[in-house]
Amino acid sequence: MANRERFSLSSNSNLNTVLVPGVTFNWIDITEEFFQATKELELGELFHDDLFGLFEAMSAIEMMDPKMDAGMFCNRVYRSPMKLNLSLEHLRQEDIGFAEQIGIIDTTWACFVAWLDGHSLAQTVFTNLYLHNPHLIVDRPLKSFSIAIYKLIDIIKEFVSRGLVFEEEDFQPMVYGYRLNPDVSETRTIGMLKEVEDELNRKRKATLQEQSTGTNSVADQDVSALLLRIRFVRILIQALMGLNKKDITQAGVAESTKLLSTCSDLIPFLINSIQRGCAPAYVSDVHGPVMVGFDPLINQRLLPPTFPRYTQIKTPSEAYKRLDELFCRLRQVAKVSSYTSFHAALELMLEVSCTKPCIVSRSVMQLLYLPHCSRAADTINCLDAIRDAARSFISPPVLMPRSQLLNNPQAKDYLDCFLGHCVRPFSSLIQLCGHNRARQRDKLAHLLEDFANLQDEAERVDAFLHNLSKKCENGRPHLACFGTWVLYHTLRVMIMFLLSGFELELYSTHEYYYIYWYLYEFLYGWLVSSLSRADTFLSEQENLNELSKSKRRNKSKTKKKSRPYAREITIYQAVQNMCGGYYKAMVAFRKDGKVLLPHAEFDCERVRYEHRFSPFINVLLTPPPVQYSEFKEMTVGLEESDSQTLYLAGCKHFHQARTLLESVHNPDQEVTELLRVSKTNFVVLKLLATGHKLNSTTPPDFDFSAHHHFPIIKI
Repeated sequence: MANRERFSLSSNSNLNTVLVPGVTFNWIDITEEFFQATKELELGELFHDDLFGLFEAMSAIEMMDPKMDAGMFCNRVYRSPMKLNLSLEHLRQEDIGFAEQIGIIDTTWACFVAWLDGHSLAQTVFTNLYLHNPHLIVDRPLKSFSIAIYKLIDIIKEFVSRGLVFEEEDFQPMVYGYRLNPDVSETRTIGMLKEVEDELNRKRKATLQEQSTGTNSVADQDVSALLLRIRFVRILIQALMGLNKKDITQAGVAESTKLLSTCSDLIPFLINSIQRGCAPAYVSDVHGPVMVGFDPLINQRLLPPTFPRYTQIKTPSEAYKRLDELFCRLRQVAKVSSYTSFHAALELMLEVSCTKPCIVSRSVMQLLYLPHCSRAADTINCLDAIRDAARSFISPPVLMPRSQLLNNPQAKDYLDCFLGHCVRPFSSLIQLCGHNRARQRDKLAHLLEDFANLQDEAERVDAFLHNLSKKCENGRPHLACFGTWVLYHTLRVMIMFLLSGFELELYSTHEYYYIYWYLYEFLYGWLVSSLSRADTFLSEQENLNELSKSKRRNKSKTKKKSRPYAREITIYQAVQNMCGGYYKAMVAFRKDGKVLLPHAEFDCERVRYEHRFSPFINVLLTPPPVQYSEFKEMTVGLEESDSQTLYLAGCKHFHQARTLLESVHNPDQEVTELLRVSKTNFVVLKLLATGHKLNSTTPPDFDFSAHHHFPIIKI
């Protein structure tokens, strides 16, 4: 708009409003002119200009709208933000009451947790005016605590920046110009906290003597509560410092884990002593707590001119519980540093990722497994890890000790080149586990392209090594070893991609049947086949090792074959049967008209199908993608069956899944949850197969509370 003085005002705005005393603005109301101009646009048309396109329109701020203009929030409040110098008059007191100190510390932790949840420092931690200039604080406990919070912020920022797995919705690293006291080292910060602990211990002993005489019965509890908080923050800094070392060792990780356990042990005592502090007041005109030294509006003008994120500060009790959850996750991810197997580390990361961990634990998990975290650096260690992973998965003859294939220079070059190309996709798979669940789905689709290229190379390397193995005496044939290994991980990525749609609630109920069909007919079947092949190769290698040992000892001793993947194969076969049960149940529900379908005029199942499986159809050759026409040809026979037959077939699938899961020894939580879902759905479909009539008005409900991907069917 050429005239900068022409603004569109809302109907309740006053053109003569005086925003600054003694100053008025010559505003012109163009609201009527604007709406008259919009009448020239057809339905669906957008106005476009070289200097004002769709991007500028989406980024524009509606001025004076409190929801869009962050600066207007201050104008809605019947008070002005605190002035820092005025508020610090109270902070410069030499002795602040114990109750106030406890309340300030607890409220600071509540703001700290909100920052870890992805909110900005300006709206959370830095609403604490004590943190604006901790050196001005005279009270020693509060001063040392404030500097310690700065150090925690700095350590966590370094975790996240080195981990490289955060997105804008996870974490905001901007510090808005605040200096995090770089002149005070972490060691000095711990020393300050230790000195305060000693001082509070002396005060506590003095109060205990007064309490014995009956002159002071309450002060001991206040001093103990404050002492507990100072000790808590000191131990936490020591624990995170241990995890933040670039040359971290297994002993250092173990020591940090012990310190985190100590922090968790202190949490119940911290929660029980919250009432010893001043309770913050929560008022309607601000987002956060109002307490001495806090002002939620102090940094409002520092916020960027974008849509402001609503910040809800938790209560101190909830904040301490969230910190305890963080400590538990950090102890869990610390286990990855002791894993020497790539597959074991990957399984742990996938397990942790399913719990939707916070950005701190996800970043620490990446740093502990890839210490230097440059993702392409430390290639030698990555190559060794990938080499060991392939050897442990399927025992390719070329990777076995004293392999004759390695005597061939060309075979060695082929192998080194292939393993070098494996570094990027497998490193990306590890890094992917550190992203949040929504971003993982996007990255899984791109990762499939890398694995598709790796499959072609694996097949060529296998063919070349197989031809060489024929020329070696007493050599095992090299049949699709690397291809099976890459295929296994490709199938895992494909399954993760489809199942994430259930977790993120991307699928409509009427889409379930072809999602579960694809999992049942292809992906889990191929996965079981690849694991069975690897299982056979490992058993053969074990037999050869036993045979060579018995020859050296001149003994003929037979040993029962072990099946290293028997447990995984059984679980995947059970899940495959569960997918078959869901598919046939969904087809029956559709035949009975119990699934709400889109209006035929606005529906095209082919488009939806191709959209859901587009990462497979456009990229992969193995397993061969199933086009929509092929899907219809393969399912037309089953869809012609009556609903009672389909319910009975689904019931048999869930019964088979139940039988397989019950045969698993030492079942973990995942197996227990799957077993519960299988038993319940078996009963439901058995009722429907024996003639139980569905409610004519209420469609079946799919309850995902028991499992993220496999719901309980409720009728």
